[in-house]
Amino acid sequence: MSARMLLCLLLPLMVACASTEKSPPKANPNTLFHDDIFSDVSGLPTPEQVFALPPGVAQNLKREFERQRMAPGDNELAHTWLSEQLNASKGGFRYQDNDTRVAADTYYDRAGNCMSLVVLAAAMADALGVQVDFQDVLVQPVWDRQGDFYLVNGHVNLRLLAPNQANVVHFKGPILVDFLPERAVRGYERVRIDRQMLLAMFYNNLAAEALVKGEHDRAYGLIRMSLTQSTAFVPALNTLAILYRYHKREDLAEAVYREALRLEPDNMTTLYNLALILSAQDRLDEWAEVHKVLELARIRNPYYYYDMAEQALSEHEYQQAVSWYLRAVEKADYRHEFYFGLSQAYWASGNAKKAKQSMEKAIALSRDENNKRRYQAKLNAMASH
Repeated sequence: MSARMLLCLLLPLMVACASTEKSPPKANPNTLFHDDIFSDVSGLPTPEQVFALPPGVAQNLKREFERQRMAPGDNELAHTWLSEQLNASKGGFRYQDNDTRVAADTYYDRAGNCMSLVVLAAAMADALGVQVDFQDVLVQPVWDRQGDFYLVNGHVNLRLLAPNQANVVHFKGPILVDFLPERAVRGYERVRIDRQMLLAMFYNNLAAEALVKGEHDRAYGLIRMSLTQSTAFVPALNTLAILYRYHKREDLAEAVYREALRLEPDNMTTLYNLALILSAQDRLDEWAEVHKVLELARIRNPYYYYDMAEQALSEHEYQQAVSWYLRAVEKADYRHEFYFGLSQAYWASGNAKKAKQSMEKAIALSRDENNKRRYQAKLNAMASH
């Protein structure tokens, strides 16, 4: 999935998706920017470049669509035809959870995260004159960790709309294009968003990814672009505050967090990151007020249990480690490292059968070939023991 948020530092990586349920009060982010801290960076994609297809692709799409329409008895509508071109099972494009990219790069790779694929689908729809609706899918957050950061991933998709023609009734309505399996998003509320909000999410994704890589000047430029698209986009404000903290400007970070809380008073990402500042500055009364709210939310984070399990494992408290790993898995059964740790704890506690089962699960869940090889080597060692 991919809308990302950085937590902890909690970074909002919307790669896709922050909640867009409320219309917040107007914000003026220009007062929060401090260009003197960062250097200008060239090569950041403009909104036009985000949705631009590779040279010649738009013309080829239109040519191929018109060719099939000229076939005898074929009056397929453009949005239906496009949905078939996007279908991975028919040689189209497939979901792959990696960095956020512009439409042209995703087109060449034939794969991307949900944000990248939605941008590509919209670009192809633009080429054919197909109208689209973008949707923020309010899924349960999917947790990931990269270095010092927790990433909270959301999800976006889009609908391809049938042509709106006077005196013509189309029996084929809007077509949902979602690059995750239907079961993964079934039942979740969807919030319609406009192209500007999608771009705000897109740029914040890029900013969060740049921040994780240590590219601070690039991250700052991308945050600016995100907030240009939506001045009240709280995930981008959180990313900006985290960037200021990396530059030892807690005063600027706190000002950004306060503005974010004015817009969304109950935003857990903002509260968590603000609490870090208050704690570091020994402002204990203020910290206690924030901490009351956060304590209730902490148990939702599977990495809390994972970290406790890792600590227990390092202290040779193997049964306790098993218990913590199982609680992490209960919260996030999609994380391969949870099963890897669980396998180690089971093996150390003498339960070889469950150790092997957990290692097999880690192999099945991992998308990284290096991890797969490492896990397979561990499983082979278990089998020969």
